[in-house]
Amino acid sequence: MHKREWLIALLFLLPIITVILIFRFIPILYAFVISFHKWGITGPSKFVWFSNYIKIMKDAVFWRSLGNTFYYTLFSVPLNFVISLFIAILLNQKVKALGAFRTIYFLPVVTSIIAVSIVFKWIYHPRMGLLNYILRFLHLPTQVWLEEARGIFQMMTGGHFPIKGPSLALMSLVFMSVWKGLGYNIVIFLAGLQNIPDYYYDAARIDGANRWQSFWNVTFPLLSPVSFYVLLMTTIISFQVFAPVWMMTGPPPGGPLGTTNVVVYYLYENAFTYLRYGYASALAFVLFLIILSLTLIQRKITERKVYYE
Repeated sequence: MHKREWLIALLFLLPIITVILIFRFIPILYAFVISFHKWGITGPSKFVWFSNYIKIMKDAVFWRSLGNTFYYTLFSVPLNFVISLFIAILLNQKVKALGAFRTIYFLPVVTSIIAVSIVFKWIYHPRMGLLNYILRFLHLPTQVWLEEARGIFQMMTGGHFPIKGPSLALMSLVFMSVWKGLGYNIVIFLAGLQNIPDYYYDAARIDGANRWQSFWNVTFPLLSPVSFYVLLMTTIISFQVFAPVWMMTGPPPGGPLGTTNVVVYYLYENAFTYLRYGYASALAFVLFLIILSLTLIQRKITERKVYYE
């Protein structure tokens, strides 16, 4: 390209570059500076070097919130992945009103997370909730759901299992978030399924493969780039969960006995409840490093198994 063409291209890109600089990079750099200060509502009071980061490493509440975040991710990511792939395979068949089904499954994605959280809070209500009404109708024991601090493993084993596991309150948030995010991953999986040529399945049938063998040896390997993307993005989104926790279980901080207190909620609490902006900024960058590390690990382990046709 000639110099004049470069200048014209830069001129067209200048508005979006300006917006990105003002609303993305400059706030990030400013927050990074704040993380090295003792910073309150009146502004900086003292430059503290790495004190905020050292304090995070010694903060028991942070480590507990990080554990809750890991539990949330550990359960929500596989559930979302498996269910969305299963539904995408069903929707990929030749059935009547296919477009209507796809629209219905995608509706929760475009619905406000605040509205969804309020509806599910009523569904989980211990006395008037729909879920407990169904359990009573089936003559099954009801639960307090969002108010239950006991771990699900201990509840299932009567307290004999050595690992407590995530609380029922946290798992209730997982179920809601999985339902909310299914539609997006279904659309992604559908796009991947429709890009697999039919002659692979024809060849598999000629070789005598059944449906399961065709899925495991044809569909799943050819779907690996899409699966890798879904796994990566769902993990990142799960580590940034906040709105359902705040709407359904906060305050007091983090629901029953802090069992739903995730990292972003703890960050919000320090910034906007206790006005510890320096400490909250440091928490944000620690969370960024954790997500970055997990992303690099996933790429190192999973991307080697991705099959690019």
